[in-house]
Amino acid sequence: MHSTFLWTRFQKYFLRYNDLGFSIDISRMGFPDNFFDEMSGAVSKALDDMEKLEKGAIANPDENRMVGHYWLRDAAIAPTKELRKEIIDIKETILKFSSEIHSGVLRGSTGKRFTDVLSIGIGGSALGPQLVSDALRSPQDALTLHFLDNTDPDGFAQTLEAVSDRLDSTLVIVISKSGGTKEPRNGMLVTQAAFKRAGVPFAKHFVAVTEAGSQLDQIAKTEEWLRCFPMYDWVGGRTSVMSAVGLLPMSLQGIDVESFLQGACAMDLKTRNREVAKNASLLLALMWYYAGDGKGKKDMILLPYKDRLLLFSRYLQQLVMESLGKELDLEGKVVHQGIAVYGNKGSTDQHAYVQQLRDGVNNFFVTFIEVRRAALRPEIEVEPGITSGDYLQGFLRGTRNALHEKGRDSITISISQFDAFALGALIALYERAVGFYGSLVHINAYHQPGVEAGKKAAARILKLQEKAFTFLKSQVGSQFNAEKLAQHIDAEPEETFHILQHLAINRGNAIRHDVKSNISEDTFYWKT
Repeated sequence: MHSTFLWTRFQKYFLRYNDLGFSIDISRMGFPDNFFDEMSGAVSKALDDMEKLEKGAIANPDENRMVGHYWLRDAAIAPTKELRKEIIDIKETILKFSSEIHSGVLRGSTGKRFTDVLSIGIGGSALGPQLVSDALRSPQDALTLHFLDNTDPDGFAQTLEAVSDRLDSTLVIVISKSGGTKEPRNGMLVTQAAFKRAGVPFAKHFVAVTEAGSQLDQIAKTEEWLRCFPMYDWVGGRTSVMSAVGLLPMSLQGIDVESFLQGACAMDLKTRNREVAKNASLLLALMWYYAGDGKGKKDMILLPYKDRLLLFSRYLQQLVMESLGKELDLEGKVVHQGIAVYGNKGSTDQHAYVQQLRDGVNNFFVTFIEVRRAALRPEIEVEPGITSGDYLQGFLRGTRNALHEKGRDSITISISQFDAFALGALIALYERAVGFYGSLVHINAYHQPGVEAGKKAAARILKLQEKAFTFLKSQVGSQFNAEKLAQHIDAEPEETFHILQHLAINRGNAIRHDVKSNISEDTFYWKT
């Protein structure tokens, strides 16, 4: 009886796009059969909102700008002929530039052909390119990609060491919309210093991706960098992978850009369907709504059973959490919306946290992602009649059943084979699901006030550090505890203590820290 029920429900709630090699199964989510009827009004509005967005409505009133990442894979739907032309022209310019790099028409300052690419960015300017690079890499790649995606000096050193003997054949892409974001700026300066130490003139090795007229654009022009590609004010970082941000490193690596964009465009066409049962992105958004009661009460766990999708959960953390994690709704009411996202890959996680998923607190729903073609080459049998790919499928289906037995909700997304087209389609699927969900819960999914608040708070700490450093230098030999020094720089004692500790460890040639039995008695002073 139970088996018949599951089979009947599967047939009812299984959506397949045969021409895309894609399917989504929501039958193992516990929503009642009248759920879609109850949500019909909100669904209709979500579809209307998405239609307005694609036609160029102002979607981010904070910055008075449109949100047009859907136009990047189908320029024909952009709202003006100027935008349509610009999107096409930039893509063609990127492809031509990459071709000239690959063929050796464009070379570094010493005349060597480029072998490596170092991409410097943060957030969406790093996560998207990293996902695509890692997921679609192959031994036939034209160039090898490396990434600086933080402001960690140890990370800088480790990555730069990997190309230290090839700096004269390394192309550097600096990605920053404003040019003022500190992480990519710091990465740029450290990388330029490495070129200088190696005696390699860097101008012919550096390329900028930024807004016209930005700080970075001005630097690139002043220093006569090799090239500068534009970023659009109507594309947010977390949805920028199909702009120059993603297309440039992707095309330099040798990935099939056109196929990637075609996959996204094909998924967009499917997910404009106003019939819920035929719209995969809408089904995803509705399942998120059901699972968390429209309030994000449950976490989203991604389990892709494919090594190439290892970074997909990290990519979705930004796409989902930055888009949906909002304090206020569209009327300014405090709602504290959001969905926490985490995951790694199957079957690795079966030996990690699936134990808790099955037997622990039920505060989540799982999304399984499978690639039906397990291998591109013939497999050996690891047991009579059984391959490694068979095991992977068995673990996925077995884990799904084990979770269902304990009343744990899950969604299963399947793609027939993994390639650039499939990855483009998968990204587009989630981009639209995020937009639909934002409408369902009545929030603005296209701004990020929390991110800006964090940047301002960091700037304030750095200003206090400068004041503390200057003050100690002016009081050579005089000792201060954190509380006393905080009074001089107008700061809180705790943040002052952390600032002083950082200075003492990293400016130890100038500042001394005397550790006492109680942190309130610790003293800091400028060495004589």
